[in-house]
Amino acid sequence: MSSASFPTDSVALSNAVRRLRELQVKLPQLAQLADPSLIPPSITAALREVDPDAPHALNLWRVHWYNDASRRGIQAVPAHLVLGPEVTGVAAPIVVLLGSRFPMISAHKVLAAYGCLVPRLASGEFDPTRHRALWPSTGNYCRGGVAISRILGCRGVAILPAGMSAERFNWLKSWVTDDSDIVRTPGTESNVKEIYDKCNELRRDPANVILNQFAEYGNYLVHFQCTGRAAEQAALSHPGLKISAFVSATGSAGTIGAGDYLKEQHGSRIVAVEAAECPTLLANGFGEHNIQGIGDKHIPLIHNVMNTDLVVAVSDHSTDGLHLLFNHPEGQRYLAERRRFSPELIAALAGLGFSGICNVLAAIKTARYLRLGDDEAVVTVATDSAAMYGSELLKSERRYFPSGFDQIAAAETFGQHLLGVSTDSMAELTLRDRDRIFNLGYFTWVEQQGISLTDFEARRSQRFWRGLRSNLPKWDAAIAAMNQWTTGDGAT
Repeated sequence: MSSASFPTDSVALSNAVRRLRELQVKLPQLAQLADPSLIPPSITAALREVDPDAPHALNLWRVHWYNDASRRGIQAVPAHLVLGPEVTGVAAPIVVLLGSRFPMISAHKVLAAYGCLVPRLASGEFDPTRHRALWPSTGNYCRGGVAISRILGCRGVAILPAGMSAERFNWLKSWVTDDSDIVRTPGTESNVKEIYDKCNELRRDPANVILNQFAEYGNYLVHFQCTGRAAEQAALSHPGLKISAFVSATGSAGTIGAGDYLKEQHGSRIVAVEAAECPTLLANGFGEHNIQGIGDKHIPLIHNVMNTDLVVAVSDHSTDGLHLLFNHPEGQRYLAERRRFSPELIAALAGLGFSGICNVLAAIKTARYLRLGDDEAVVTVATDSAAMYGSELLKSERRYFPSGFDQIAAAETFGQHLLGVSTDSMAELTLRDRDRIFNLGYFTWVEQQGISLTDFEARRSQRFWRGLRSNLPKWDAAIAAMNQWTTGDGAT
């Protein structure tokens, strides 16, 4: 089900209340995740004693952008990097939100999972005593879904391509109670259709509830409210900066929903990013790539295409190469000795996962194309850290540098993939371009997935997207009521 409004089932709601009461779970409202200063001081204090990576109910209150470096406390400004011209070669500051500060999975997709399941639970649409939460994903979202499911006493099932990084599967094995709750589909990052096929097969069992991040408006809304505000605060914490663009790989198109917030508040451009090896938005194309975290070959239902301003493609040769440069000892030595990067900057770059590197490169291309000045920030997101891709280092070295990655290789990589960033493989969208991309979604959602043509077409209007936001206060009211029933405390 992809609607933002859910039907109430009194039996399901009663079962959910009973389950959360047994587990002593109190749910944060979405407004509190957008502004953690609203979190009760008693909870903030209690969090100091809770391991941020444990399946502990209080970790739900850390599902926001404001965790400090220890991930045990809250800081006033969301964790972020500001990359300057010594790294990017452009005048415009690149502001990068750090998803690695999120709890349990060290990636911001746990926020999307919370935004998809909890409103259903609090609205009586998901029964934890009889439903299974199925999380189709290319890696981080299904990990977030499994984490949220476990804390809420639900059975979570991860569905992801078999070719994703070993670290993703190792994490899943440590969190699920049954190996059958990890469903491997054929292929790698670009094989989203195969994930949908498996979901359609599993949907035949009425106990299975598909929380498809590509079609769940809760994913869009939680990023509009929470990630949009975090991006705003991170950029504006630097006096004199204005927010000129928000850049995000489309992936499930949840994160890019923050761009709608920033455009509305600041007139920022919205830049969608995809892999050059699979140029779906740019050229109705297809292919395969290794930028793990940005599934493609279709237009997500929750992508507000008609509000998107530019499309940028980034090659996985660049993300693979820079991942190697930032994390290999020889690459780090090059950055320190030849580029005079500080230890802090080198450590920060080593914290970027594949999709984060992709977003940074797209931000550089955007700044160069738009000829932005040093007071015009481009904001983007690092979904996760390099910790999820350690097993990929040796693969990249063997693929690109079979004789070994040395100082010469590091210099070549820096020159080609950072200094050499150009404005190729990108487009500034006209109305006709937006219509073309929007129409491409018909084949996935109407022909293949059974969305009605009326519901599909409604998304062409910005009125539809503005209307979705009326669900946010309704969901928070439902969460407050749930807390009243489960803990006797509705004042959340």
